[in-house]
Amino acid sequence: MLEEYPITGRRAAEIAQSVERAVGAGSLEPGAPLPPMRELAARLGVNPHTVAAAYRTLRERGVVESAGRRGTRVRPRPVTTAREMPMPEVPPGVRDLTKGGPDPVLLPPLSEAFARAAAAYDARPVEYGDAPVDPGLAAHARAELDADGVPAGPVAVTSGALDAMERVLAARLRPGDAVAVEDPGWSSFLDLVPALGLVPAPFAVDDEGPLPESVDRALASGARALVVTSRAQNPTGAAVTGPRAKRLRAVLARHPGVLLVEDDHGHGIVDEPLCSLAPAAERWALARSTSKAYGPDLRLAVLTGDAVTVDLVEGRQRLGPGWVSRLHQRAVLEVWRARAGAAPTVAASYGHRRNALIRALAARGIPARGRTGMNVWVTVPDETAAVARLLHAGWAVTPGARYRSGGGGHAVRITVSPLTAVDIEPLADAVAAAVSSAPARRYD
Repeated sequence: MLEEYPITGRRAAEIAQSVERAVGAGSLEPGAPLPPMRELAARLGVNPHTVAAAYRTLRERGVVESAGRRGTRVRPRPVTTAREMPMPEVPPGVRDLTKGGPDPVLLPPLSEAFARAAAAYDARPVEYGDAPVDPGLAAHARAELDADGVPAGPVAVTSGALDAMERVLAARLRPGDAVAVEDPGWSSFLDLVPALGLVPAPFAVDDEGPLPESVDRALASGARALVVTSRAQNPTGAAVTGPRAKRLRAVLARHPGVLLVEDDHGHGIVDEPLCSLAPAAERWALARSTSKAYGPDLRLAVLTGDAVTVDLVEGRQRLGPGWVSRLHQRAVLEVWRARAGAAPTVAASYGHRRNALIRALAARGIPARGRTGMNVWVTVPDETAAVARLLHAGWAVTPGARYRSGGGGHAVRITVSPLTAVDIEPLADAVAAAVSSAPARRYD
């Protein structure tokens, strides 16, 4: 590959840009070695320090990594290439079970909430210099966090859970630091980690959350942060239980100084209690998103954590967007108050669909998981073949490779939000046919 794509440039920035262009175009593939620094410096007629600076820039941008005696190589999933498997186009007439989003029927109406928020805004518009967080939202969020056993801490507001996690990691870590991540885990977050120049350290997950021994190994290997989905884990539906949380807190106690980041996007759509690990961490943050419970376009998450971490996040936020719209915050508060107590009903609706599909698959000898949330994780012998056969049968599902960072077996993710009771048996039949040698039947 290097012979096909000569690296060019006289300055460090030019050399780095040349490599990034090659990676983005596919001329340098994931895992491809870069020339030794002295060799490339001689080839380009520059000082070896210039090449060293270029390689350092590439490492910080998440494009390459140092591989010890093997030298510098393009990362297995560099930021400048698509980490995810290409998604098949969903033709007309095919049921799309790939989105991972909520059932619109279960979302609250927003018009009255925004009207009340706008009326309050008209009476007292927000001005430059006002507090970035609506006091009512902060008080309501903090009261619920207290009830859930989350340690005391200031409240900030970000544009969704992923924005919160990006800001926390960027504030506390530096390029090259390792982050312990769920495997399988949320594909967008797995893309974010190398985009920040960080190195993923995968750990395993079962229905009760992260496996303590696997987390311990990741932290012992040098990971400086641990990111955990508290409930409705994407893609497996795992939720951290009380006994598992106790064991994980003991792991964290053995690794003081590790940054803990908890993602509670399942708030409002699950009836499993939150079992936070934050009491065992000195540096921590928890993001509680509104997207799954109240609507993806709300793009708002409440963030709490230790005082220093939250202050760092808000300080950097002031230099960029400044704050999340207070009008928007007030509307979310109106919805949040109005939806108090709705979580069990919403959770039961998703749970009925998940459990029905899991039972139907089990009756056909197909293992599947989905303890909470809106997804079912189905083990298959060949996910590429399964995805293609299901698409042909009229069902679009997501290949499991999108959610894996450390390898593992084949699986597909099925979002149950669009399903009705009459869909379960036909879908289970289609999955059974897709994982066998027989062609899947189509249900119109």
